Amino acid sequence: MDVKVILLSIGASFMLALLFGPLFIPLLKRLKFGQQIRTDGPQSHLKKSGTPTMGGIIIMLAVLLAFLKFSDKTSSFWVLLVASLGFGLVGFLDDYIKIVFKRSLGLTAMQKLVGQLIFSVIICVLLYQMNHSTVIGIPGTSAELDFGWFYYPFVVIMLFATTNAVNFTDGVDGLLAGTGAVAFTAFAILALHASEHESAIFSATMIGAMLGFLIFNAHPAKVFMGDTGSLGIGGGMAAVAILTKTEILLVIIGGVFVLEMLSVILQVGSFKLRGKRIFKMSPIHHHFELSGWSEWKVVTSFWFVGIVFAAIGLLLGR
Repeated sequence: MDVKVILLSIGASFMLALLFGPLFIPLLKRLKFGQQIRTDGPQSHLKKSGTPTMGGIIIMLAVLLAFLKFSDKTSSFWVLLVASLGFGLVGFLDDYIKIVFKRSLGLTAMQKLVGQLIFSVIICVLLYQMNHSTVIGIPGTSAELDFGWFYYPFVVIMLFATTNAVNFTDGVDGLLAGTGAVAFTAFAILALHASEHESAIFSATMIGAMLGFLIFNAHPAKVFMGDTGSLGIGGGMAAVAILTKTEILLVIIGGVFVLEMLSVILQVGSFKLRGKRIFKMSPIHHHFELSGWSEWKVVTSFWFVGIVFAAIGLLLGR
């Protein structure tokens, strides 16, 4: 594949995000789609109350338009579109209910589960129809495991885990946009080497859209992406890993997201079993904030860790 197309995809989605930002941010303000801030979180976050959320629409639209322009409409195209826009739609409904109906939890756990399951099943059907391999390679080795029919439940679990892990990461200005762009850069390179055209283009559009969004989302954020963005990004990332047969590498390349999710699991488990918390607050980025780190220090440190994980993933994926 021509690297020029990848660069054009990044540039197009970046410019689209820059264009959509000034259009959507004032609209979200007029609609009073403001973020509700947790009172039990870092006190410095309270001043962010009312900042427009659902800015993930900017990312999803930029990705959609750029992806439609530069991709071919293959089976992989539809898998990527359903994964990103489908999970993004679930996030949009969650955000919308939180804001418009003043329900702090948005969709109920069951409603969110059903929504995510519907799109996960559609993705599994598309993978089956395209005769997608059920073999999973072990990074750094020549070993392979054929999951057979168990591959499809594995895909569902993978989609759920990735979207939730990415969602946990979205809690500090610019954190997810930066770490997400880093992870998709690694996947774009892997997709190029695997000759997975659509996944490379999709990853490129995600890179550009998130970097463009970062202009408005960097501290102090003018807009938050909300679940609309985080679930859409997570779904798309899982789909790229599935299509490029780098399912296990996702755990490494997305190491920051894994750490964020593990911190929540450990915190909840420890409190329920021992009545004690491990961290000052979870997800773990809040622990560092409450330990005295500035928001910018937390974000740049996590970006760096994300770059290290992505580099390790690329080395293992050669």
